[in-house]
Amino acid sequence: MVARIVVVLACMVVMLRLSEAAVYKVGDSAGWTTIANVDYKLWASTKTFHIGDTVLFQYNPQFHNVMRVTHAMYRSCNNSNPISTFTTGNDSVTLTNHGHHFFFCGVPGHCQAGQKLDLNVIQHDSSKSLSDPPISSDSSSPSSSPSTTTIPAAGVPGPSPSHAASLPHVASAVVVALVSCLFVNFAY
Repeated sequence: MVARIVVVLACMVVMLRLSEAAVYKVGDSAGWTTIANVDYKLWASTKTFHIGDTVLFQYNPQFHNVMRVTHAMYRSCNNSNPISTFTTGNDSVTLTNHGHHFFFCGVPGHCQAGQKLDLNVIQHDSSKSLSDPPISSDSSSPSSSPSTTTIPAAGVPGPSPSHAASLPHVASAVVVALVSCLFVNFAY
């Protein structure tokens, strides 16, 4: 009986952890474009990105693409050697490390027109150092599955993280407390 309860509670904890990840459509209803005059800097500043979140770039592939680039390339809109390029029009990128992640449209003039995005993934675990090496997996082929390519943090300061407890973390703590109570009650 105790083993079943522990398995169920462990599954609940795993489900809570998975439910923490969010999916963000870049540009919201406008998507990834130059036509709607989307302020991608403003768009990103209204979101709090975490490791495991996914950003979805939706666009017309006849007119746009998505390039993941370094900070220097982002600043100068240099599309000569991107980390990865996406061209499907429905590209998902999972954020797998903290720090800044830089993207822009590689079509000439689009980056200069503002079709560029700097996402800052906040450090979730305060015990980790900012110098922790990122986990990398390069997938630059447009025919491959959505990329989880990562780049190191660029050393650019981002917004201060909120230290408020999130609901999934509180729920995880409650589950742990319940498991502890169950073991104490079943031990007698």
